[in-house]
Amino acid sequence: MSRFTDVLVVSPLADGKTWVIVRDFGYDVGAEGGGDHIDVAIGFQTDFATIPRPFWVILPKWGRYGNASVIHDWLYWAQTCPRREADAIFLEAMGVLGVAPPVKHAMYWAVRLFGGLAWYRNLADRAGGFDRVLPDVHLKSVVRSQRRGALRQLASHAWRRFRQSPGPLVF
Repeated sequence: MSRFTDVLVVSPLADGKTWVIVRDFGYDVGAEGGGDHIDVAIGFQTDFATIPRPFWVILPKWGRYGNASVIHDWLYWAQTCPRREADAIFLEAMGVLGVAPPVKHAMYWAVRLFGGLAWYRNLADRAGGFDRVLPDVHLKSVVRSQRRGALRQLASHAWRRFRQSPGPLVF
């Protein structure tokens, strides 16, 4: 039977949006003894559920689904399984937590429809040398996340492509 391996213990970063895992945390997937186990690294940075601000009234960033969101964030970062499987594990983990079916399915379909953006952003971040696992977990409250915002990253990428383009810009 699927289960979380321990209590989730986090500490906030100074940016007020990002939290860091400070103690072993994981999830056993599927049948007991099945061997599928997910370990989230100590020092991993998470924002819990990445929900656009206008929807926070309906679905806050933290709720009963918080532990499942951390597992999902880790799977999207580590990319040790296909995205579809990561989303299915997220759905299963929300079931283990007793998340109400309408909320569980809304969250699941949100990641199925829009999660590709985060999946490829994580791929680009890793390729660019960014690591969401902080090496030192002692001074987390004074550390800011080094991850650039999506718009800043997109603008930087567009500027590099513009500077490298050989000819005039045609619209």
